[in-house]
Amino acid sequence: MSGPWQPPDPARAPVGRRTSWRVVLVHTITFRQARQFVPVVLGIGAFRGLTDGVFAVVLIAVGITVLSLAGALLSWWRFTYVDGASAMVVTRGLLSRSVRTVPNDRVRGVEVETPLVHRLLGLVRVRVDAAAGAVSAKEEELVVDGITPAEADRLRVHLLARRAPEVPVEAFEAEPVEEEFARFDNRWLLYAPLVGSYLAVPLAAVGALFRLADELPDRFTPDLGRPDLTDTGLLVVVLLVAVVLLAVGAVVGSALVNWRFRLVRRGGSLVAVRGLLTRRHTELEVDRIRGCTVSEGLGMRWVGAARASALVTGLGDATRRGQLLPLGPRAEAWALASRLVEDPGPLRAHPPAARQRRILRAVVGGLLVTVGGGVLLALTGQWWLLAVGLVLSALGVPLGLGRYAALGHAAGSRSFSVRSGWLVREQAVLQRRAVVGWQVHQTFFQRRQGLATVVAAVGAGSGGYTALDVSADDAAPFAAAASGRWARTLSPPG
Repeated sequence: MSGPWQPPDPARAPVGRRTSWRVVLVHTITFRQARQFVPVVLGIGAFRGLTDGVFAVVLIAVGITVLSLAGALLSWWRFTYVDGASAMVVTRGLLSRSVRTVPNDRVRGVEVETPLVHRLLGLVRVRVDAAAGAVSAKEEELVVDGITPAEADRLRVHLLARRAPEVPVEAFEAEPVEEEFARFDNRWLLYAPLVGSYLAVPLAAVGALFRLADELPDRFTPDLGRPDLTDTGLLVVVLLVAVVLLAVGAVVGSALVNWRFRLVRRGGSLVAVRGLLTRRHTELEVDRIRGCTVSEGLGMRWVGAARASALVTGLGDATRRGQLLPLGPRAEAWALASRLVEDPGPLRAHPPAARQRRILRAVVGGLLVTVGGGVLLALTGQWWLLAVGLVLSALGVPLGLGRYAALGHAAGSRSFSVRSGWLVREQAVLQRRAVVGWQVHQTFFQRRQGLATVVAAVGAGSGGYTALDVSADDAAPFAAAASGRWARTLSPPG
């Protein structure tokens, strides 16, 4: 019989580690804790009647800096972490204390970041992906900010090591052999202006500059006068300059994120390193990879470019962390994907009813505008809306054909694949073991046309991958071929 319960001995409890004191300087310089106080300080300054002179600007800057230093110091003082033998514990917070514990066997990945300011002070930031231990979408990871590179390597090895009792420790201390999977070619940066996410970077920068210029006092803003907007030549020059700046900004933004990208296999992990100002070191376990996706935007398809990502179980922020090839030729992306997941074979085309459905859905908006234009023409004699409707209806036909051409599905002996999307075409190739369930959807019109939408539920990536508008009779055979006999009972809803 066991004795009475005894409280844990505080002397035996693991001692929490602190981050380097130099992180206080990092957070002070970047105003991490004081950002939320900036509107308050500006409001107080306006209430106190401060003018837009240099003295007021200096006074506000000093006040915000002091708040930043105080917040950074208190945050560092109240933050500790413990990497125990079975779990990692992070304690933080000043008035509202938070203690989060994540078992080591639930750690999905570790990312080491080195922003520019951290690099100057010899520090790094470690993100421990532990989505299984999160209670909200904002807490999908543990962040230990401000430790030395040596401590980051020790923490990464400790959290990702899977040591069996019978295996000697010395066997894990040897440096594993690296096998290079992919390396970024700087010429691929020229693809960036065709990718919407990279175009958003210069647009956001321009918006920030306009907001900053609007907040500056009048004495600091130059008087450019009022441009003549009726001058066609001036408008063309402005448009060309804007296009060039967007393209250059997209290339620069891509370089900042993907500079010297390299993907290697090191033992049982895939390690990706990238970044110009902020270097990121992301490590994924190969055993947790359940598939890959290859996505091609509309502009990327014009030049034969694509990006490849891994589908990893329990991985938070999979869009960024799971990237295997951020941008490159389509052939490179598929070669990389085939090294991790077996190719299930060529895709099967969907039935003609799916093509009719895609075309109808693409032209219905134009047809409605055409009907409205006919009514407007009959009542007022204005024909412009009718012309717009006819043009939209005509453009809907190739749009529908393009959407139909993007559809496809295939099932192989060890994997299956689904593809859809027109503006961004994405093909997912998943292992059979990734499937945890199937679901079939049928709308009223799909039942009339003998079609169905089949969704494979998986524990990785977005959680579900869809085969749109397959033949209703092919739903159960495809699910069975893609996962196993247990899916033969699947049938479209009656």
